[in-house]
Amino acid sequence: NGETVIITFHPHPRKIVGTGKAPMYLLNTLDEKISLLEKYGIDHLVVVPFTEAFASQSAEDYIADFLVATLHPHTIIIGHDHRFGKGRSGDFQLLEDKASAYGYEVKEIPGYMLKDITISSTRIREALLQGDIETAAHFLGYDYFFSGLVVEGNKLGRTIGYPTANLFIEDENKLVPGNGVYAVLITNEKLTLKNLGGMMNIGVRPTINGTQRAIEVNFFDFDQDIYGDTLTITLKKHLRSEVKFNSLDALKAQLAKDKEDASLQLKIKN
Repeated sequence: NGETVIITFHPHPRKIVGTGKAPMYLLNTLDEKISLLEKYGIDHLVVVPFTEAFASQSAEDYIADFLVATLHPHTIIIGHDHRFGKGRSGDFQLLEDKASAYGYEVKEIPGYMLKDITISSTRIREALLQGDIETAAHFLGYDYFFSGLVVEGNKLGRTIGYPTANLFIEDENKLVPGNGVYAVLITNEKLTLKNLGGMMNIGVRPTINGTQRAIEVNFFDFDQDIYGDTLTITLKKHLRSEVKFNSLDALKAQLAKDKEDASLQLKIKN
């Protein structure tokens, strides 16, 4: 009946040892990891500062000097594709080879298949970037979410009857799903709003010839000043792709349909 300990690294190792050639998309920020693990009843979370010095230690030293000397593990559980140590040389086999010498047991989490597809963070990221949040949620085991600060926008939505909260995401590496319109649930940091229904647009707003990507959230049955508040957006359904309309009236008509569709998905009565 030992206590459960999860080890995570911050910042993400790719920020320190990555080539920088490919964009880095995080499924979870550190705060989001902590929130999720609290729900799962994990006893302890060890956040290891990932530095160049830490990255340069050998896999053997990582086992001896960190895992064993610091944590004194009874059992180590490792994913089948996890690598550690300089040059990613450490793996399940190395942990198993050292197990008897250090007195721990080691278990490997095998790859998980769902409908003949191997679940991986890469596949989840691909689904989210394509706006396929249903597949992503199926693979994750929970609805994808992100948090952002409410900032000033151009207030165009208010003029056509659909005021929006414009969100700024602090972590530049947090994955924002593909452009489109989504049915969402909204909770704020103060918990004065909890799972409030709404719809969200992610995109460049082509109808007004926008060029900068923006995240805009329209609340159902709520219209108060929340500038400076932090909102957590849980994505429930992808409704449609982003479209350029010929006029604001055409956009307004589509938004009415979007609200109806989102309300149906969220089981909200208008």
